[in-house]
Amino acid sequence: MSDRALHFLKALVERYIREGQPVGSRTLAKDTGLELSPATIRNVMSDLEDLGLVVSPHTSAGRVPTVAGYRLFVDSLITVRPPSDDDIASLRGRFDVNMDAKALVETASNLLSGITHLAGVVMMPRHERHVFRQIELLPLSESRVLAILVTSEGEVHNRIVNTDRRFTASELEQASNFLNQMFTGQDLSAVRKRVLDDMKDTHADMDQMMVRALAIAQGVVESAEARDDCFIAGQTNLMEFGELANMDRLKQLFDAFNKKREILHILDRCIAADGVQIFIGEESGYGLLDDCSLVTTNYRVEGKVVGVLGVIGPTRMDYQRVIPIVDVTARLLSAALRQ
Repeated sequence: MSDRALHFLKALVERYIREGQPVGSRTLAKDTGLELSPATIRNVMSDLEDLGLVVSPHTSAGRVPTVAGYRLFVDSLITVRPPSDDDIASLRGRFDVNMDAKALVETASNLLSGITHLAGVVMMPRHERHVFRQIELLPLSESRVLAILVTSEGEVHNRIVNTDRRFTASELEQASNFLNQMFTGQDLSAVRKRVLDDMKDTHADMDQMMVRALAIAQGVVESAEARDDCFIAGQTNLMEFGELANMDRLKQLFDAFNKKREILHILDRCIAADGVQIFIGEESGYGLLDDCSLVTTNYRVEGKVVGVLGVIGPTRMDYQRVIPIVDVTARLLSAALRQ
């Protein structure tokens, strides 16, 4: 690509992020300050469209960036704007070192949401995660089972599970004993991973009762872990963006935020990554976020990565401002947790 084409793409993405409207050739001519004919600009736009970097939503409209266009912009063209002194002071002043880890994480989530006007999401530090202590399965009417999970902190998580057949109290006691023998004393995230692995690769010597016990445990552990290990604030901010304002779409998105399971899976993938990670549209691999982007980074205690935080917003979020705010918040949360 020519420098001129890159210059136009950068101007187009920045204008679209600001206004959310397709960008026409005349507007681009003003934004770039280049003395070019409308025909020349249209040719450049056509080249960008052929490369899959922009698309015209209507025949008479201007262009909007595609996921590939945003990706090129973020990777090569972005001009990051450091947070203002007021933003940094506001962030630092809200982290009270006398808070416990849970309160600090909730504070970070609310701050990310408040400053970026997007949804802020923060995982609990791994060393603060709950440990599987005991599970008890009790029969209910028809083919329903009440699962009671107790964690190391003494917290109790109840979940009603619909099963493929009716179980006797004796069968469920056997299943409870099997699960307790396998998982007692393990971190919930480790339990979840092992359950998923075992469900995927069922052992030849595992009878059907054990398989059903694992299936029941999967839903219970995932719901308990998601509820306790991920804080999301500012979901309603997303209603302000026209491209996300479809009510059916928002309902599904908010439901995903409430369950947190898939969001937590995406954050888990960022644990081992260095620096800021950006998932644009379908790059997250989670269909409900195809119109959204995630900007995340990890945070540390004593040099060790213990969690991930970030924001979720539309693909046209202001990356230039959001990226440094996410980075600074991670550093301040790390410092508060150390103290």
